[in-house]
Amino acid sequence: ALNPSTLHPYEIAGQIAFLDSVSGGRAYLGLVKGAWLDRLALEEGRPLLALREAVEVVRLLLAGDTGGFAGERFTLAPGMRLEYPVLRPDVPLLVGTWGQKTAEWAAGVADELKLGGSANPDFVRLVRAWVGDRVRIVTGCVTVVDDDRRAARELARVAVAPYLDIVAKLDPTLDLAPGEEPPLHRFAIAGTPEDVAARVAELWEAGADRVELGTPQGRTTEAGVALVCDRVLPFLRR
Repeated sequence: ALNPSTLHPYEIAGQIAFLDSVSGGRAYLGLVKGAWLDRLALEEGRPLLALREAVEVVRLLLAGDTGGFAGERFTLAPGMRLEYPVLRPDVPLLVGTWGQKTAEWAAGVADELKLGGSANPDFVRLVRAWVGDRVRIVTGCVTVVDDDRRAARELARVAVAPYLDIVAKLDPTLDLAPGEEPPLHRFAIAGTPEDVAARVAELWEAGADRVELGTPQGRTTEAGVALVCDRVLPFLRR
């Protein structure tokens, strides 16, 4: 996912056009408002406006429109065009957010809405109520698959730790007391292959259209992916 607060939409359009070209038309564009921007001393005002205008600029450029763009946040001079080959004039769009306003906007312009870092069925149900059936919902989070359930959960806890406090505050379905530790299972999927398959099925049942099993996947990525392919997917195909 790219962030228009750290990368101009002209550059975003160029990068996605190039990626789409070299992948043979298999790319999709992920856009987010971003987090921790205060640490970079970046302008964070009206982030939804930045997203809206970024989508407009990217789509104009991919379509070969050289008429320019004059927005409140971004501008393109007439005649500006991409210096990259454009395979498809309109690539699929995924918007990542945890907020209602952005989710409702994304439902009208995006192909998918991603709840990055969430494994909470209650949150999926809430977002589905916000957007109805207008957009596909994707969840994606730290995942660890291992035959040792305790080891898997401990590794997931370490992997989630750098951002858990941030995302826990964004989940409106949690009612945490001051100082209460956020529940790991709402922000990561970890356990045996059977455990992981059950969690994926639970998210599907709650309204998710796609569940991304994020890194590190296992004690090593190779071992985790092997377990997902060999032992998690068979449960989900039943």
